[in-house]
Amino acid sequence: MSQQKTVLIDSHAHIYYRDYAGDFDDMLKRAEDAGVSAILVVGTDIESSRESVELAEKYPQLYAAVGIHPHDAGRVTDACYDIIKALAVSSRKVVAIGEIGLDFFRDRSPRDSQELVFRRFLRMAADLHKPVIIHDRDAHDRVMTILREGPVRSGVLHCFSGDAVMASEAAALGFHISIPGTITYPGNQSLRDVVRAVSIDRMLVETDCPYLTPVPHRGRRNEPAYVRLAAEKLAELKGLTLEDVARITTRNAGALFGIRLWDQSTKIAYRIRNSLYLNITNRCSNRCTFCAKFDDFTVKGHNLLLEGEPTFEEVMAAVGQPEGIDEVVFCGYGEPLLRLELVKQVAGALKARGYQIRINTDGQANLAHGRDILPELAGLVDSISVSLNASDSATYSRLCNTPFGEAGFSGVCDFIRSAPAHIPQVVATVVTVPGIDVEACRALAESLGAEFRVREYTEVG
Repeated sequence: MSQQKTVLIDSHAHIYYRDYAGDFDDMLKRAEDAGVSAILVVGTDIESSRESVELAEKYPQLYAAVGIHPHDAGRVTDACYDIIKALAVSSRKVVAIGEIGLDFFRDRSPRDSQELVFRRFLRMAADLHKPVIIHDRDAHDRVMTILREGPVRSGVLHCFSGDAVMASEAAALGFHISIPGTITYPGNQSLRDVVRAVSIDRMLVETDCPYLTPVPHRGRRNEPAYVRLAAEKLAELKGLTLEDVARITTRNAGALFGIRLWDQSTKIAYRIRNSLYLNITNRCSNRCTFCAKFDDFTVKGHNLLLEGEPTFEEVMAAVGQPEGIDEVVFCGYGEPLLRLELVKQVAGALKARGYQIRINTDGQANLAHGRDILPELAGLVDSISVSLNASDSATYSRLCNTPFGEAGFSGVCDFIRSAPAHIPQVVATVVTVPGIDVEACRALAESLGAEFRVREYTEVG
């Protein structure tokens, strides 16, 4: 497996300003050197929207958004809408309508005019099937009220300044939130709290340059290369690597705006933090109500929808010679122990190389295979994480839709109870589905002789 490359998208930049006239090409080179492979240049009025399109047409790594900022809402005419619409369809490099929205902090345009213009641009975006880039300053309630009404369900709240509740609702409506360099400011604890509370699967990173320069460059002109600093802080707060955050946010931005920087098709071996995960089947024993794959086969920016179940040779080719790996984990969007023989074959080969091996499982392999398979894992597996997910049979059946009926839950408990005789570390896990009695699950896990871990319902991977 080759060394990961940092690939970032600056999802909001205003690099048409005179601030960049003296070193434009050098500025783009610094961005490239920092791992920024695409920049979305966002218009704020007719003139800057035209400039954004011109730049996007000239430079392959630049993309454009066109719109009118709420500061200018009071001067918008029907002709303005016509011009923005014409620009939006003038080039395939125009990927969004924006920036548009509400600004009740400076109030440079009457609030009723702002809302009228915002709604008309939302309708335009819906008609053109384009996402929106939303400016929201001190107008959280009105912005969310308007977004709830529709008609757009795709876009980003740029330079997000709301709280975690607002971010979660925006995500539920289909929107992303974008994290600027202000995440590095010592006084911006509120944004750091949002980042910790909300799934990164709905986040982008941006500079909003030339504004909002991050630490340690604060006081100087901002530029796209500095989006890396926002990503680094995001990684720190989420307990991920920079490469993880780059991959996730780039995939998010790519999917939202149609910016394709790489092929993220089937993944057999994928890396999160310092673990290498192996995705060897999409089949499962259970059909858990909380499983994210029924909405999307993506985990931390990796697309795990297999086109076919891989062979031993295919798995080993995907693994390659990874460096900086603490463990290899059999865990994709499927139950790995359904492919027991492949697990044993791959685990044996990787143990011979000195890797630690972990399996994430639903604990129903003995039921699926009709025999006790745990002795077959002895010496091959260092750790096994078993999805307990409930403290009683009725709750387990309701959440996990086990095909084994009443035997499903008892089978999982028996598997956990027997595992320590063959595997050094056994961990029982529970997902924090609303209503689950976590402490009852903890007590059960400990009575079965396992360690216990809680997995967040809203965070996958």
